[in-house]
Amino acid sequence: MAREEELIELSFPQYWDERYRAEQNGQGESESYEWFRDFVKLKPFFDKYLPAGPKGCTCHILHLGCGNTMQSKYTLLNTQWVVMDVRALSLPTASVDIAIDKGTLDAFIHGSLWDPPDDVRANVGKYVDEVARVLRPGGAWLYITYRQPHFMRPLIERPGHWTVDVEILKDPDGAGGFEYFGFVMRKHSEGVLTSNLDG
Repeated sequence: MAREEELIELSFPQYWDERYRAEQNGQGESESYEWFRDFVKLKPFFDKYLPAGPKGCTCHILHLGCGNTMQSKYTLLNTQWVVMDVRALSLPTASVDIAIDKGTLDAFIHGSLWDPPDDVRANVGKYVDEVARVLRPGGAWLYITYRQPHFMRPLIERPGHWTVDVEILKDPDGAGGFEYFGFVMRKHSEGVLTSNLDG
């Protein structure tokens, strides 16, 4: 298990900048690293919630915190790679159809989830509010985590803005280990965002 200091370090962009810079310079792992389950094991979840993707599809998908797993594998797709702070996304309001997170939100979390520290509440709150802001009405945020739903729901719920559904992501290999969860936040089709989501 990671020490508290190590978990806190994960919440700072400098940690990730240094890690990926070291990898590029041949000082760290050179191949992409899957923090959670790989795509093959998550494919049934994605198939259920992502559009089929016919040619000419204009769906805007935002992969929050792709790390080094996506860019090297999907350079041939019609993608745009942008570095930004997930707590202050430089995207227009209601501009994204689907947002995907596989471990980025978890990097902000340390300490007790029974009573998260103030910096966790602040960072997670800003991040979740930004995702709510950039999602189009009817859009969905797919969040994959090993953290228990009873801990994550209070941090993710935004009453009046979206619904929150959770499903257990079964391991197709039956390998056991950590249980993973797929959260689906579906933004309401009608209504105006209020409170701190609009600034």
